Amino acid sequence: MLTSASAADVKASAKSALAANGIAAADRDGGLAGENEKILAKWWLGGRKVSYRMSCRFDEAARTVHFREAVVEKSWGLPPPTLSVEVTTTSGWTRSGSRTDASPAGGGTVDYGRVRNAVEMAVTAAGWTFHLEGGRMP
Repeated sequence: MLTSASAADVKASAKSALAANGIAAADRDGGLAGENEKILAKWWLGGRKVSYRMSCRFDEAARTVHFREAVVEKSWGLPPPTLSVEVTTTSGWTRSGSRTDASPAGGGTVDYGRVRNAVEMAVTAAGWTFHLEGGRMP
């Protein structure tokens, strides 16, 4: 029989899953929030940065973790020429796939579903329900 863990236990397991995926999560309003810069391309005329942001809120009464995520792109000046390859699958609010940017001035890769899936596995292993809040910024 699977027993549900406390909010502190679920929070600790989610935090370790985030750390394993390169996101240093910090406590925010009783939940977790984190950001990881995945793609960076800079040159003397400007630049482009793509970051993965996430937050999760723990509802102990309902034994549910509410998860939000977003990929945010910022550019300044004249960004360097970049070749982008993006492969995505969207089902409802769930987006899976990856984006890879290559440029003489830098680049990188964002995997849309890896962090979400790791947190979902940690939460469900603890006996809690995972709820993706799509369309809302973390």
